[in-house]
Amino acid sequence: MKTARLSLLSVLLLLSAFAALLSAAEREYPGTKEDWQGFDCYRFTFEDRAALVVAPKETADGAPWVWRARFFGHEPQADLAMLDRGYHVAWLDSAPLMGSPKSVELWQRFYLYLTETLGLCRRVHLEGLSRGGLYTVNWAVKYPDETASIYIDNPVLDFKSWPGGFGKSPGSKGDWQDVLASYELTEEEALVWPGNPTTNPQLERLAAAKVPILIVCGDSDTVVPFDENEKPFIARYRRFGGPIEVIVKPGNDHHPHSLPDPKPIVDFFLKAQEKTDAR
Repeated sequence: MKTARLSLLSVLLLLSAFAALLSAAEREYPGTKEDWQGFDCYRFTFEDRAALVVAPKETADGAPWVWRARFFGHEPQADLAMLDRGYHVAWLDSAPLMGSPKSVELWQRFYLYLTETLGLCRRVHLEGLSRGGLYTVNWAVKYPDETASIYIDNPVLDFKSWPGGFGKSPGSKGDWQDVLASYELTEEEALVWPGNPTTNPQLERLAAAKVPILIVCGDSDTVVPFDENEKPFIARYRRFGGPIEVIVKPGNDHHPHSLPDPKPIVDFFLKAQEKTDAR
């Protein structure tokens, strides 16, 4: 009987693996197909918001993917390199939610759609440029088990700094109003709100899950100052025992984002995926 049970288990595992391969081969993408940088890009709406998924020519085992928080198509070299390696790239227009709890809830629904309907990997690599830092880290803090890695680039990690302008940054009045509206805070409440990535006590959960983080930033950023955003965040994540790598671009301001050669970013994603596959 024991042998029979093992044989039945083997058959079930084989059927499961076959079903996964079949679903990947027959994956049906939503929306309208167009060309983006030589790849098939499917544009659609999700809860009345613009969304897209870019498909690789051949999907890597497990259907890994990169989720760009904002500014799709800007400095795309890392995204293109990951597509070449079989990763999907996804984006959802979450403006002007600015990483608020409403944004986190919207993101989770989009995540469930992409993983349950399209069959993408259960652990996603997050990519956040500038204000995308708020979107990525705030979602990951709540959902560390769904996060494979986080790459953030000159990231906003304290909305008091930008767009608030309550420090070295000139800020942005319009975007500050978006913060207050989406977080449902008065200005007085926002100035003491503990939920920014630089102060959020739940950041310890992300570190405990050993979610790797890569930060690429300029040390002379006048828009999103290093001392008010990356520096305190890096110190807290390391204090909690979280794995974090930092690439500082000496003398660089807020732009340009990314790296001319995205190899360090690509290597970071691939290394994190290896750990995901080994779980």
